[in-house]
Amino acid sequence: MEKIKEKLNSLRTEADASIARAEDAESKNKKYEQEILTKDQDITSLSHKVSLLEADLEKTEAKLAEAKAHHEEGETHKGANESLNRKVQLLEEELDTAEKNLKETVEKLRQVDVKAEHFERQIARVEQERDGWEKKYEEAMEKYAVSKRELDEVVSQMESL
Repeated sequence: MEKIKEKLNSLRTEADASIARAEDAESKNKKYEQEILTKDQDITSLSHKVSLLEADLEKTEAKLAEAKAHHEEGETHKGANESLNRKVQLLEEELDTAEKNLKETVEKLRQVDVKAEHFERQIARVEQERDGWEKKYEEAMEKYAVSKRELDEVVSQMESL
């Protein structure tokens, strides 16, 4: 009888621990989902920045092409030529800056994608753990029910004696 009570107490303790772990896993899961939402928003923001930078790059390239055309036309005029050379240099620097920004943004976007995939794998793993704990909890509850029935039978047999 004493062993059965101890067994019941240990089963209850295991069940409580399983519930606590399941709740912890659920809270971690919610946290990771929130982080994924944040990362998705970051991705959207970075995608928008990339499209703005690409548009800026196209404008800059158009300005560069225009400046170069003016440069060729203005070769006969040295004073105008020097001015156009300065404009071309500035536009090329803007282009280099825009390309550098584009490369950095693309790298950041790639890193965000890698992190999002990492978090998705973590969520899948946590969900598997949660499912395992739920299965163990159900098994423990079944064992508890069987033990209780056996205990009830033993008690009823003892009372009939």
